[in-house]
Amino acid sequence: MIISIFSFLNRPTSRNVIINTIGNYLNVFFTAFFALLLVRIMSPAQYGVLSVLLGIAYVLANLLDFGTTANIYSFLPVLLEKPTAQIHRFIKTTFYYQSLFSSVVIAVLFITFPWLDKNFFKTQAPLWELYLTAIMVMFLIWQNTGLNMLFAAKKFLKANIYLNTANFIKTVIIFLVALSGNISTGAILLVFGVVGPVIFFTFLFLEKKPLVLTVLQSEVKKEEFRFGYTLTYFIASQFYNLSLRMDLFLLSYFRTKTEVGYYGLAQKIILTVMSTITSITQVLSPMFSSAKTKKDVLHLFKTSLLYLLLPCGLFVALFILPSQVYDLFFTLKYAQTATIAKMLSLPYILFTLLNIPLLFLLYTVKKPLPILITNIVVFIIITCGNFFLIPIYGVKSPPIIFSIALVFAGIVLSLTSFQYYCQLKTTK
Repeated sequence: MIISIFSFLNRPTSRNVIINTIGNYLNVFFTAFFALLLVRIMSPAQYGVLSVLLGIAYVLANLLDFGTTANIYSFLPVLLEKPTAQIHRFIKTTFYYQSLFSSVVIAVLFITFPWLDKNFFKTQAPLWELYLTAIMVMFLIWQNTGLNMLFAAKKFLKANIYLNTANFIKTVIIFLVALSGNISTGAILLVFGVVGPVIFFTFLFLEKKPLVLTVLQSEVKKEEFRFGYTLTYFIASQFYNLSLRMDLFLLSYFRTKTEVGYYGLAQKIILTVMSTITSITQVLSPMFSSAKTKKDVLHLFKTSLLYLLLPCGLFVALFILPSQVYDLFFTLKYAQTATIAKMLSLPYILFTLLNIPLLFLLYTVKKPLPILITNIVVFIIITCGNFFLIPIYGVKSPPIIFSIALVFAGIVLSLTSFQYYCQLKTTK
């Protein structure tokens, strides 16, 4: 038994999952630590402004991905199997078009940010802090793209070392700035959104200097960006992101802020477990990209199921965990959070398993259209279902509606995956 466990843990996939999971949770730790540190050295008003501006930057950085993450995981691992000059063109083209499209949006933000802040965000931040927020979006986009390329190349240890070393250095800088008495919203934005990514790319440049120089000298070829594929998945991912937020938006519209607070905290618990899913799928994605035959895919299905049982087990644990444990961590003031978290944990078990057909469709057969159609219908189910049921059942409605939407998605994605699986070759 012990030998089998050690053999399992010694697999390359297991090592990568462990490394990536530890790295992701270290990132979560630094995020939490930053929050605890900043609330002690900033006034509530300052922290409120910072939270809004950081929130805008992080949301835009994810929004302006433009499907490049899917493009990277889908095609870069295959290119790396037989290294050619096409790899350099692919990397430069990806950065070029993502930067080009993002620059247009950021330019619009530059022009409209003062008006948006005055009428919507109402932070009353100095104009230079608003512009700094817009600039840091591009740095965060570049950092995300660099990280995804390292993950696609299966350089998980290096990626997590670079990222969390940058996090550590950011922490030291924040400490030094605080000790000097010069802490401000602008200083923190600069450290988080510009200095951090620069440190990350400095590590990358020092190790990959010849590669970086070669990439800079390569030509840009628009066919490497695969607009149909990337934009289809980009739209699909936006419907997915909206679907996961519509319940909270509609709760905020129909119910009391107290109920929204209970539900929001329960969602944060679920999102913490979801970081484990992300750690696993980041490792599995390049493997699905390289799979070509039925045998390859079947082996990956089994491997994926094995590793995804871990987050499934964590969701089961959330369901059976006594409410008293939740009360111990979050106090009796948030007593209803336990019930909501338990209700949400069950549909998220199915959500976890749905990553298997999704990875297959996206990276093996490279068919994002079924994912787009599924996500649109899921969005409609979640939005309409919660719109009619939240006024009646309150916080009990979203988990039920989410379950119905996931059952639909599971049926569609599974049947579509089976159809494409049957079209694969038996052998190479």
